[in-house]
Amino acid sequence: MQADNSAPVTIRTRKFITNRLLARRQFVVDILHPSRANLSRAELQERLAAIYKADKARVVTFGLKTAFGGGHTTGFGLIYDDEASQRKYDAKHRLIRSGLTTAPPKTNRKLRKERKNRAKKLRGTKKVKAAEPPKKGK
Repeated sequence: MQADNSAPVTIRTRKFITNRLLARRQFVVDILHPSRANLSRAELQERLAAIYKADKARVVTFGLKTAFGGGHTTGFGLIYDDEASQRKYDAKHRLIRSGLTTAPPKTNRKLRKERKNRAKKLRGTKKVKAAEPPKKGK
């Protein structure tokens, strides 16, 4: 069976709350896609932005789970009032996904573990020095 990307998709929201403290609207989103594999996150954001007359960049979707057998997906959605509130209140990993911030550079896993184990042997302010690699001569 070939998936048809032009097949109709129904998007319903429930438990809709306007959260004034966090400057956003939040809701559970139900997606019905019976003759289609799934809806891309970008397409879902575009459709939600059109429904709620918001900027596509302010729409954040996450936690999308497709029901066993397909055809029905449930997730969570947020629509922030402005970019400043999104930067202030949204989780860091979601800001990285939406392109508002960049991910910090990752260090090698082995180096992180060696640094952690060196720091365990020291107390107090000397732990900062454990972050530096050991000297070759000693």
